[in-house]
Amino acid sequence: MSTWQTLQTAWEGVAANKMRSFLTVLGVVIGVAAVILMVGVSKATEAAIAETINSLGSDLIIVSSARFGPAMGMRGGAAGGSRAGLTYDDAVAISQEVRGIAGVAPEQIMPEQTVRYSNTTITTLLVGATADYPIVRDVAVGEGRFLTEQDVQRTSKVAVLGYAVAEELFPQGDAIGQSITVGASNVRLLVVGVMAKKGTVAETDYDNRIYAPITLVFQKFTPSMMAAMIGNSLRSLYVKAESQETMESAIAQITSLLNKRHNIVDEPDFLVQTQDDIIQTRQATSSAFRSLLAWVGSVSLLVGGIGIMNIMLVSVTERTREIGIRQAIGARPGDIRRQFLLEALTLSLGGGLIGLAAAYAIARYAGTLGGMRVLIVPDSVVLAFGAASAVGIFFGFYPANRAAQMDPIEALRYE
Repeated sequence: MSTWQTLQTAWEGVAANKMRSFLTVLGVVIGVAAVILMVGVSKATEAAIAETINSLGSDLIIVSSARFGPAMGMRGGAAGGSRAGLTYDDAVAISQEVRGIAGVAPEQIMPEQTVRYSNTTITTLLVGATADYPIVRDVAVGEGRFLTEQDVQRTSKVAVLGYAVAEELFPQGDAIGQSITVGASNVRLLVVGVMAKKGTVAETDYDNRIYAPITLVFQKFTPSMMAAMIGNSLRSLYVKAESQETMESAIAQITSLLNKRHNIVDEPDFLVQTQDDIIQTRQATSSAFRSLLAWVGSVSLLVGGIGIMNIMLVSVTERTREIGIRQAIGARPGDIRRQFLLEALTLSLGGGLIGLAAAYAIARYAGTLGGMRVLIVPDSVVLAFGAASAVGIFFGFYPANRAAQMDPIEALRYE
């Protein structure tokens, strides 16, 4: 029997029981669709993270405190330094002593601050900042001015409103020169500027916040118990290098300076990262997550393969007389084995095609999956189809071999 004739016979065997064949391949359909979609979601998320991080600037250096930030978790054990973490004084020292940088932007963030003007009250984020903040964090002032060095040194009671905050408090656009009341202590701040619209970048909503001198935030908005505990400690500060060429030098100087200031003799109590470091970390995390999802999808393929083997064993039993007749008219064991193996392969590849169509339909018409964008990755399609083919061959071989080894006489006697 030629290969084409074998394929036709195998297809007739599959088509003879359409519903049973469909239910048999359902596991393969789900497995292929799951592998393609999960890998697509992971890739799309990874690409979105890289885009947003890159939009912040490739020459940004992030210095995180081990006291608050991820450095503690990443570095684990005890440190040989003071464990005091970053402070505002560290930021001042970096701005004065490190060469090859365009600015330093320490942040002190106070969430859930009540802001009132006239009869309007909103809750927003208060960010203690310095004059370099717009340069370092790549934000622009839309109206008025940003905070100055004098504002920070004099602890001036001034504020710059985020775009959305200004729209909400001053819909007529007359925010400059007005006074707002902020926080539980009702601190009155003079509005000196409104930021240009920035939107959300890397889960940070730059429009829904207000900025005040960082010294004022330490003094007026840090709860007394927390102030006594943390002083002027910072969770992180941002440094902008003058160029890509000065990045390595700036990182070395910052590390050396902080080691010296914190009396570090063993493990540092801070972590210095660049945008590339963060992207690589996120990509490594996404890659591990993607592998996990692919394995979860593979479980469905495995279940689908077991279903195929089960139904092929049933089919071999049901068609015992047919096998005996084929052997009686000259079919060799290899022909019988090839026929049933192709039937199993047809089932698995058919399930793979349906799963691929389902994945494309979801990616194209749904657009997102669980709120996340889906990106079809060619490698995942090849992987899913390869796995489906392997499933068909692996789980179809035993039933096919069993059919090929049947005794023709016993097969013809089978009722």
